[in-house]
Order: sequence, then structure tokens, then C-alpha cells
Amino acid sequence: MQLREKTIATLKQFDIGGKFSNLPVLPKASVLIPLFVRDNELHTLMTLRSEELRTSAGEVCFPGGKRDPGDRSDVDTALREAEEEIGLLPNDVVVVCTLFPIINKSGLLVTPIVGFIDETFSPTPNPAEVSAVFSVPLGFFIRQEDHSVAHSAPGIMGPLHSFNFLDPASGCYYHIWGLTAMLAILVATLALKKKPEFDVGFDSEDPLSFFQHLLHLKLSKL
Repeated sequence: MQLREKTIATLKQFDIGGKFSNLPVLPKASVLIPLFVRDNELHTLMTLRSEELRTSAGEVCFPGGKRDPGDRSDVDTALREAEEEIGLLPNDVVVVCTLFPIINKSGLLVTPIVGFIDETFSPTPNPAEVSAVFSVPLGFFIRQEDHSVAHSAPGIMGPLHSFNFLDPASGCYYHIWGLTAMLAILVATLALKKKPEFDVGFDSEDPLSFFQHLLHLKLSKL
């Protein structure tokens, strides 16, 4: 079985579908975690947010944003935002799974959508929202090298992971941290079926149980 098909079969086991799509207590958002295979290795596509944005300016993130009234689902939100931000057409994404939503620092209920794109995809970033698009080998997010962690960070439940990534294509360094880093670690752990070289703050044998517990814990405080 090819790497792409094998990974899709693996990730589909963790699909929660629309289990939490109708939670009424918080405003919703979605992110798309785009995966692709290059040189027989899994990669993910990430963006650097424009410095002109009002929130999270200049931060690394996955394509995504708040749910619009016209969006029929969390998947629709993620695909629409990816098209608006980097020119990725919805028909060019093979949606694989929906993972447990996480409440971010702004109080949004963020649902991660994992999908596969073609290796040849050439992004066209919207300069009003995105200042750079780059790819990272998924295995980077389970290695100790270039990783650091802080504990007891204000407003953060669990460890705050950070990575410093040197993009060989542009020569630029990117600081990947917070929710984006945690989602990258989670997807890498699930897709590669490998335990990270560092303490992640959740059971790598059953990683989604941690996120389910975290979601229920935060919702109980609302």
C-alpha cells in the first residue's frame, strides 16, 4: 500500500465526524491540516499570518478561520478559509478526518480537519491574510531537535510546545508554537504511529482521549 493510502486508512480511525458540530456555547472556527507526500515522506503545509491582521499577527498557523453563517459544516469552514487564504480549491482536497475540537486562547472552538492535497499544489497567498506559505516534514514534530516546552504558561492547560523550523526552500526561520504546534504534534503522532521523543502531555498510545478530556474540562467551566 502506498504511503498516502496507508496514512488515510490510519487517520480515518480517529474521525469524530460531526459529533461536536452543534455545540452552541462557543463561537466556532476550523483549520485545515493539509498533508502531502514528497520523496516518500509526509509533509504538512503551514502559513505565516500577515502582520496587518488584528489577531495572531505574524504567527504560524494552519489555513483556517471563523465559521461563516453560510458554512454548512466544520469541513466547509476549513475548505473555504483555505481557498481564501492560499488559493487551495475545495475539490483539490481529499478530506480524511475531523479531529476533536480545542478551545483556543481567544475562546473559539477550533475544529481540526485533516486532508490530503497534491504535492504539485502551488499556493497563491492572499497578502491581506497570509505573508508566507511553507511546508514542514511531519516527522519534524515528533523529534526533540529544535523543540522546546514551557510549563504553567498563563491561560494554557498543559505544556506549551514550540519549534524553530528552518525552511530550506526560503532560508527563513519560523517559530511554530501554541495550538498550531500541538495540532502538528497530534497529527504527526497519529499519522506516523510513532511516539514523540519528548513529553507531550498526553498518552501517545491514546492521544485523542487527552483532547476529549481537555474539551470537556473547559466546557464545564463555561
